Amino acid sequence: MKKVIPFLGILMIIGIILAFFYLTPKEILNIKGTITEISNDNLTIVSQDGKTFKITNFKEDYVMGSTIELLCEDNNEIIDLNNCEIKNYTPKKIETEEKKELFQDYYEKSEEIVNNLSIEEKISQLLIVRHAKQNDINIQKENQFGGIIFYESDFKNKTKEEVKKMINDLQNVSNIPLLTAIDEEGGKVSRLSSNKNLVTTPFKSSQELYKEGGLAKIREDVQNKSAILKDLGLNLNLAPVVDVSTNQNDYMFARSLGLDTDTTSQYAEAVITASKNTGVSYTLKHFPGYGNNLDTHIGSSIDNKKYEDILKEDIPPFASGINAGAEAVMVSHNIVVAIENTPASLSINVHNILRNDLNFSGVIITDDLSMGALNSYEDIYIKALLADNDLIITSSYNDALENIQKGLKNNIINEELINKKVTKIIAWKLFKNLF
Repeated sequence: MKKVIPFLGILMIIGIILAFFYLTPKEILNIKGTITEISNDNLTIVSQDGKTFKITNFKEDYVMGSTIELLCEDNNEIIDLNNCEIKNYTPKKIETEEKKELFQDYYEKSEEIVNNLSIEEKISQLLIVRHAKQNDINIQKENQFGGIIFYESDFKNKTKEEVKKMINDLQNVSNIPLLTAIDEEGGKVSRLSSNKNLVTTPFKSSQELYKEGGLAKIREDVQNKSAILKDLGLNLNLAPVVDVSTNQNDYMFARSLGLDTDTTSQYAEAVITASKNTGVSYTLKHFPGYGNNLDTHIGSSIDNKKYEDILKEDIPPFASGINAGAEAVMVSHNIVVAIENTPASLSINVHNILRNDLNFSGVIITDDLSMGALNSYEDIYIKALLADNDLIITSSYNDALENIQKGLKNNIINEELINKKVTKIIAWKLFKNLF
């Protein structure tokens, strides 16, 4: 019996100690601060007094930069959220500013101009037509086209003064300033280089320039070229070619940079950036990427590339140029099967990628709709507008005018669609200070 009493005494002492431990209120850690990092299942919180806490085992979605207040029993550097009470959580307000369209500041003035145009004048503004060898002044005076594209033969043997007069005379009979366009890529496609009166040293290809001095040489060439074009009265260059082609057997290889996607993307950005404030707009081409396709000038070309490969290999240079502020993109006539089984220039899906996925708010231009790749298609001008092109290049302006008028007459397209596109075109011309 004497031995039992001490044992009971010991139990009583242990009980008192445990009771004291459990019944005494624990110190509660109050953490009030900002979530500065979210990784795996860990939160990093910096408290108002500058201390850093790691919180584990959170299951809900939290937003970086949000404020949070926790009451925790732990008092360690790493705290289990299961031992905490969330007293307050205020998610950071994520402000999503709508991306401003390139020519947005000029839409109101453009709409005023469009409202004073006849339907015939509006339709003509949609077209960039091939320069007429004969009677060009009267043709422009009568039709009031939105733009004229010039080729090598238009400059043959002319002096600078003669070229300037040719272009100025066309501008002078245009109620709305003309887009005066040229394919001045350099190298294989150079409309001016054969005429030493205009260019003493022929423009080099992008491949030659890059080998000589990388992107710095590219930028220098863009600024030099732009000064020459502007001096002659040309304000739109249908270049650069940002198609990715690394195979010398590809039709587009000689006109491309000839290098991989990443380098071509840097090239696209360099050209667009260097062209700013030169008075000449540059055009990314040929969306969604020409790759190893055939020559669409003479016939149909089918691209069987997988969509994921197109996204990975062909699209990035266009995205890079658009992010750099490209004002125009030209769409090819290739049939890109993975996107839509119709020429890209007539494909709604192709244009949706450009507008919605790449957020391009500038002007979409077709390659020449008179090219051989579209010979078997009907109503190509109507389809081009419905696909969401803004400007149509054509060597057959009578066909274009007739087809668009047919679309209006048969209610396939309406004047509202025409107005929307002409408003963008004229807003671009205002943006370019052509008026």
